[in-house]
Amino acid sequence: MIRQNNENGSVNISTGVYTEIAGTAASNCFGVKGMAARSVKDGVYHLLRVESAGKGVHVEFHEDDTISIDLHIMVDNGVNLAAVGASIISEVRYVVTKCTGTEVRAVNVYIDSMMIG
Repeated sequence: MIRQNNENGSVNISTGVYTEIAGTAASNCFGVKGMAARSVKDGVYHLLRVESAGKGVHVEFHEDDTISIDLHIMVDNGVNLAAVGASIISEVRYVVTKCTGTEVRAVNVYIDSMMIG
């Protein structure tokens, strides 16, 4: 959780806010099928529903009030992975900073699976 102080008081932003914003921003990028989660039972990555976009996201808070975001995604077949990754990094960094005012130190994109068909 990050606390932001201003002249009227303070605002506490929880981890859930960051995960939902980052997951939604990443899911809206071209070539992204959705967020991925690994099943403990069978070890296979599964596509998460839109309502569960935050489950493929891990947020780490740093002492200097910045955050790092890890995203686990599934992409469409035939997309340029480097371009999709760069697009996601740029979009997530912009949207999270714009919505929360928190500086994003790093966005790490993990492409866990490719959807064929």
